[in-house]
Amino acid sequence: MIGLEVLGIRIISPEDPPVLLLQEEGGTRCLPIWIGAPEAAAIAVAIEGQQPERPMTHDLLGAVLQLLEPGEGTVVIESVDDGIYQATLHAGGHEIDARPSDLVAVAVRLGWRIECTRSLMDHVGVEVDTAPSDEVEAFRAFLDRVTPEDFDDEDNNH
Repeated sequence: MIGLEVLGIRIISPEDPPVLLLQEEGGTRCLPIWIGAPEAAAIAVAIEGQQPERPMTHDLLGAVLQLLEPGEGTVVIESVDDGIYQATLHAGGHEIDARPSDLVAVAVRLGWRIECTRSLMDHVGVEVDTAPSDEVEAFRAFLDRVTPEDFDDEDNNH
């Protein structure tokens, strides 16, 4: 498994869905996942450490998980099939299937680990230059030319 850090949310244009960028720990590759606007907002709020006036759904889920299964949990992004990523929450001896964006929103709130399989990163990971200014330009160039269809898994290798 490869540990992932939330690099951020990027919006290419108002017409396109947001992209969640997860960078491998200690590495230079990123896993780009197209997500919905509400999930992007939920992740951004958590990354920025903002506390909403009233708990959002991901805050509620995080609070319930802490009550029922206190301790550490792990989000595992396992595969992509026809552009749809599959992920599982591992907590308290249980595995729960959910969308990666929802699981990342909860993991960021709880400080839980996010991982992906090595085969997934090898299959869809995007190499990023390590220099900060080059990194931004590389991602802009990548996001300008890539579409969700580029990540369709035609040969079913995960």
